[in-house]
Amino acid sequence: MPEDDERKRSRRLERVTRDLLAGRRLKIGPADAPDRDAIRAAAALAGAREHYPRMTPGFRRRLAAALNRTPEPGLLSRRSALVAGLAAAVGAVTGAGVARLLEPAPTVAHLGSPTRFPALRWYDAGPLSAFREGVPVRFQAGSVGAYLVRKGDTVVGLSSVCTHLPCELNWVAGAQQFNCPCHNIDFDTDGFQITSPEAYPLPPLPHLEVRLSPTGRVQVGAT
Repeated sequence: MPEDDERKRSRRLERVTRDLLAGRRLKIGPADAPDRDAIRAAAALAGAREHYPRMTPGFRRRLAAALNRTPEPGLLSRRSALVAGLAAAVGAVTGAGVARLLEPAPTVAHLGSPTRFPALRWYDAGPLSAFREGVPVRFQAGSVGAYLVRKGDTVVGLSSVCTHLPCELNWVAGAQQFNCPCHNIDFDTDGFQITSPEAYPLPPLPHLEVRLSPTGRVQVGAT
């Protein structure tokens, strides 16, 4: 009977969810395909460890709309309630897992060319060999806070302050991007904003002059 099948699916989904949240080995197969969204939501909840990215206003709106849709008569079951509960729980923890499923893919906004700090003084940041490819290093060049990013035999110097509010950016290694903790705006390692349709455009991060000395040391120009 359909009602018995629904109960079996509900019990199976509950077991899979408990196993995920308990860190046990996941035992699923083709029969679980109809519940893949709920299982993926549970996996996102179980794996939520990073503080960023936070839940955006756009994600909140879409999640609320998805959970507030009126179900067809007679179809609201324990399984449906569990799906909704999982989605809400994931949103309460970080919003990251379900946000990736619901939000449009982010794009890089190239809004003009970055401004440059005047190189009135040069500051030694160490040998080039001390920098790892693509891994930003926080550096204070006089009064200017910066991130230095090695790209091959060159180093890019970026302001460490968001171009919207005077907030210090954080490097999020898992996402390979900078994040402003004040309003959850992201930038790539060239200083350009990583945005989505509901985000407002921001100028790129200002650049600092960076040069290599004859002995292979990284020198940063700033005030």
